[in-house]
Amino acid sequence: MMYRSVQLVVLFLIAVVGVIESAAQSQYQVISVVNGGTVSGTVRWTGPVPHSLVIPISKDQEICDPEHHKSADLERLVIGPSGGVANTVVFLKDIRQGKSMDLPPTRQFLDQKRCRYEPHILLVPQGGRLEMKSSDATLHTVHMEGAASYNLPFPFPNKVVARPMSTAGLVSLKCNGGHVWMNGQVFVVAHPYYSVTDENGNFELTDVPPGEYQLVAWHEGWNLVRQEKATDVLTGRIVPRPLFSEPRSWEKTITVSANQKVSATFTISEK
Repeated sequence: MMYRSVQLVVLFLIAVVGVIESAAQSQYQVISVVNGGTVSGTVRWTGPVPHSLVIPISKDQEICDPEHHKSADLERLVIGPSGGVANTVVFLKDIRQGKSMDLPPTRQFLDQKRCRYEPHILLVPQGGRLEMKSSDATLHTVHMEGAASYNLPFPFPNKVVARPMSTAGLVSLKCNGGHVWMNGQVFVVAHPYYSVTDENGNFELTDVPPGEYQLVAWHEGWNLVRQEKATDVLTGRIVPRPLFSEPRSWEKTITVSANQKVSATFTISEK
């Protein structure tokens, strides 16, 4: 009897999750946007710049460190010469209708090159596929946690594989092949109004239907919290892997008028 009750609860939860996912997919409607506006701006850093998080390159130095730097920047906070913050995700919150998906193809393809993820931040449509390959002649294993869960070995260079991204949300990337400094993020998104800031902190959203919106700037955590024990799947060695602080986000209200440009600046800091 107890087992039957547990079964019913599990089936109910599965059904609820399915309803929620279907509702999330149906919330956004594609329409013809003929008088859309443009939202552009910059994410800037203010105050003292934190020290970069670096970690020793402890494996496959000839592949991962051909220039003999001996350590890898974890790329958690990249600030340009003019103070712009790269790799910040800027998006419209809860937009219900607009243009069709036109996310940059380069943000939907993951390469493992010199033992780092390129690009560091990816954008994949909900229901789409994330394509991946390794350019390195060593074993990488892409481990995903969050809205998608996969553990994919890449024993051979330049072989492309793809996996569906069916649930909207954030997916964290790490390597289970002993390259503990490798890290990245995938945004699986239900609408196209997302942008990733460039090396100068600039972003742009185009063909936005007129209206009032919440504009959000999201950045992954850039502070080292602690290190966890990770297992190198090839050697079985236990290696320390960095864990980071929680992501941070900032919001502001904007009004988009027909065929007009809106400028928005986010100023972020350590505090």
